[in-house]
Formats: sequence, C-alpha cells, structure tokens
Amino acid sequence: MTLRIGNASGFYGDRFDAMREMLVGGELDVLTGDYLAELTMLILGRDRLKDPGAGYARTFLRQLEECLGLAHERGVRIVSNAGGLNPAGLADAVRKLAGRLGIPVRVAHVEGDDLTAAHPGSLAAHAYLGGFGIAAALREGADIVVTGRVTDAALVTGPAAAHFGWQPGEYDRLAGAVVAGHVLECGTQATGGNYAFFADGDVRRPGFPLAEIHADGTSVITKHPGTGGFVDVGTVTAQLLYETGGARYAGPDVTARLDTVRLTQDGPDRVRVEDVRGEAPPPTLKVGRNRLGGFRNEVVYVLTGLDIEAKAALVRAQMTSALAKSPPAEVRWELARTDHPDAATEETASALLRLVVRDADEAKVGRALSGAAVELALGSYPGFHVVAPPGKGSPYGVFEDVYVPHGSVDHVVVLHDGRRISVVPPDQTRVLEPLAEPPLPRPLPAGPVRRAPLGLVAGARSGDKGGSANVGVWARTEDGWRWLAHELTVARFRELLPETRDLPVTRHPLPRLRALNFVVEGILGEGVAAQARFDPQAKALGEWLRSRHLDVPEALLPTAPGPGSMEASAVTTDTPTEAPS
Repeated sequence: MTLRIGNASGFYGDRFDAMREMLVGGELDVLTGDYLAELTMLILGRDRLKDPGAGYARTFLRQLEECLGLAHERGVRIVSNAGGLNPAGLADAVRKLAGRLGIPVRVAHVEGDDLTAAHPGSLAAHAYLGGFGIAAALREGADIVVTGRVTDAALVTGPAAAHFGWQPGEYDRLAGAVVAGHVLECGTQATGGNYAFFADGDVRRPGFPLAEIHADGTSVITKHPGTGGFVDVGTVTAQLLYETGGARYAGPDVTARLDTVRLTQDGPDRVRVEDVRGEAPPPTLKVGRNRLGGFRNEVVYVLTGLDIEAKAALVRAQMTSALAKSPPAEVRWELARTDHPDAATEETASALLRLVVRDADEAKVGRALSGAAVELALGSYPGFHVVAPPGKGSPYGVFEDVYVPHGSVDHVVVLHDGRRISVVPPDQTRVLEPLAEPPLPRPLPAGPVRRAPLGLVAGARSGDKGGSANVGVWARTEDGWRWLAHELTVARFRELLPETRDLPVTRHPLPRLRALNFVVEGILGEGVAAQARFDPQAKALGEWLRSRHLDVPEALLPTAPGPGSMEASAVTTDTPTEAPS
C-alpha cells in the first residue's frame, strides 16, 4: 500500500505551471506545495499591515483556478502551507473559488501557529507546527488542507500519518516521512536543480519530485516519467544536507536521525531511502520571529582600469568625511575585484565597490547618503559612476529563533463544516543532546597529490538558517570519503573560506551519506532580510568552497579531462608530491 506524494512548489514564486504538470504527469495521491520561508513570512507580514485580509500566497489561488477541477477528477488531495499568516482567509478564498467553479471540495485549515500577540515588537511570530493537524483534517475527509507555519516536512508526514494510521510515538516511521518530506520540500533541488554536478543530466527544466512512501516509513524518491532533470543518490544527498545542522534533525513530531539514513539507487531516477531512525521530539517548539530592524541603503561604485585600490581608498575617504556629522550606526564597504588586466571590454576591466549603511533613523541612510554620493560625481576618482542612482532608505527585517513549550500553542484544525479539532501535544519529549562523533574511515594511504579544486571530488550545498549558514559537503566515492573525512577539518574549512575564520564553526560527520556538514554561526548577521552579506542566504557558499584549491590525491582526480574543461584548466600540472600519511 504505497502513498504517492508529489511536490509542486519549493518557494513563493516557484514555477507556476508545476501544479498542472504534477497532476497530469502521472499517478499521485497527494500534491503538496511549500510557499513559506523566513523571508516570505516577513513579506506576508508587510502585506498584512496594508490589508488585514491578506497574508497568504495568492499564487496558490491562481494555480488552483486552473487545476482544482483536474485534482478533483483525479482524486488528488492538496496540502499546502500557502496560508502563511492567514490560513483561515485562504481557506475561505478556496471555498469561494470552488463554488464559482462548481467543484465540490471540502476545505480545511490548520491554525494556532500565530504567536505574534505574545511577542511585542514582532511583525510576525509563528510556531513551527507538526503534521498531526494535517493528518486530522485528511482523516475527516478534507480534499484541500491549507496551513500557516508548519515545518516543511509536515506537509508529507501529515498525509502519511493519515494514510497509514500512524500515531504519535511511531518515531521510526515518522522519521522516515520527515526525511522524505525534507527531500521534497525544495522542489527541483531534488531532481538536479542547483546541483553541484548538474552536467550529469539535462537540468534545463527539471521535473518536480515525488515520494513513494510505504507503511514502514521507507520511501523511494523519484519523478514523473518523461520530465527533465534526474534523481540519483547525489541529488538526494545534496537536498538531505540542505539547511540542516547535526545528525539530529528535530521537529515537533519526531527527531529524525540523519546519521541513520541509507540511500541506494533503485533504478533510473529512483532512490530508495531506508533505515531512518527516530527519537522523541524536543520539549519545545521553534518560533520564527520577524521584526523590522531599521533602514538600509547602498551605493555600488564602478572602478575601472588602473589603480583600483587607490580609487577605492579615495571614494571611501570622501564618503566617510561627508557622513561624519551624522554617521549611520553601521557602515560596511566591500570591494569585489571583478576587473581583469588588459581587458577586452570595459565591464571586464571594472571592479565594484559596495557601500551599505544601516540605522534605526531613516534620515541617516536616506537623503544624507544619496546626496553625499551624488555630490562626488565630478570630484572623485577618474571614471566615476555608479551601478544605479542611490535612492531613499528602505526598511529591512530581522529573523530570530525563540522556543516555547508545546503546550503553549493551541494547534487546531478547522474542518469544512466548521468543527474544530484540537491536536494534543506529544506526551513524550527528549532534550537534544550532543552526539559522540562517529568513527571515521581509514585514511587513504599516502600517494601522489596535485593542487586542484575541492569540487572535482566533492559536491556541496549550502543555505541559511537565521543568521547562520550550513555547508554540506559529500564525496562521490568511498575513497573520496576516506580522504574528505580526514582532510576537511574545521581548521582547513576556515583556511579555505577566510570569511569564516573568526566565526564559530561546527563539523558534523555523516558517514552513511559520506558527508560532512559544517554550521557557520553568525555569517549572515541578522538573517536574509537584513542583507548583511553579498550572498544573503549563503546559497553559493558551498560552491565557493568547491572552487578552492588544495592538495588532492591524484587517484581521486578525473582522468583525461577534455580540452578546455574545468578539470583541464583547474588541475595544476606541477610535479606530484607525496600526501602526508
């Protein structure tokens, strides 16, 4: 008795046609859509300030207008967190849409996550609920379930619990569904999208993923036949590592042990996920708080040709002097040396100097900054110009994690007929404890090495969690893992990524995945909405790491690279040296 759960959205703004593609592309029992992220909650909070009836993902409604009849005909239930800050409002809107289209569907919603009133100063404060509210709605016959803030994996654990009759405490089964849900939640990231080894398949238009879930919690990750992209152990590994921390992946219903996950190729575009173990959930629920942090502005100066460093020093001194009477609370300069010597185009001869300012007072980052920047136009470095005229200051957000006991949240399901069902908090919980580091494989024997990019032998995927980031790195072969596990220490990681040198970095080995997961605390400042960094969500932090050069055993490097390939140009051809034993 297999349950087929598909995904049609990994974020608010994902491919609009995905819902239809998933409904017509093959068999499904449930179709999910994940529309919420930390930044999305802030955006929806600002929408709600302008219109109290807003606060949900309107794209979902437009997709349903095209696809509701199709889902009804095929008997596919739809579960989505598109309700955002206003799940009741979205449920009403779906009912009105169904009535206008003449389609008889039962719509339920899940509420209780909104704790904004208990957190003064927050634009939005929402607890991450589990999947048993969704399960209750489906057991009562709902065709469509919309939620507010639930964990991303809850969109899968809820339908699985409803279908198989799982109860709280069946931790291994629930943990298996959590892992499947985590793989599905970001859509095409599981089918070759944003994948380190994207050249392994045709990823111009990856199909969306689905999971075939079994009663024991095992699953197979796959996609509809004939769709683009590909599913293999690598694409699933990459997504498993995305935005995670240690081996314990905690949620409201269960803590899944990522160090127990076993992945095997089960045929073309099929990866079996098994052996997942679960533990009781932690005693608290995570609450994501979004608040306005102040105002920011930026100017990007273009520096062209010779004397880049001197030009940058001149304009920096001029702006510092101009802002000295009322300096912003935070001033940050970044020089990106994108210039090339003797360049054939003006753009490739130019570097970018970025000035970012922040302050609680909008005036300090608005006209004061833009006026000072513009006034330099005829009296600064030669070739002075900026990427865009500086504007007024704009508000920025701050994301924070806080935790509350399960019992402080009123997790409720509101059914199509108005009945309300309360979801009982878990009766067993477990405080998360540090795990002992697992035994590492035997190191590779000493042999010839060459200077080459890490990415020739390892994949990576990175992402944000509040102000921190994670970088998951995995080896493609067992010998690669034997080298990686001993070579990529915290010290070597900091050496390769100098921006992390002064920050707390924790390494978590996951031998069954042949992977290391690094958590870098504070690298993103106050979170993505604060835009404290060039790459504010750390999406490319892993690719930067893969581009860095170190001594790699020759036995691991690709053989006979093609002319002009990355392998041909990146591997140093100096005389090999011996790796230390």
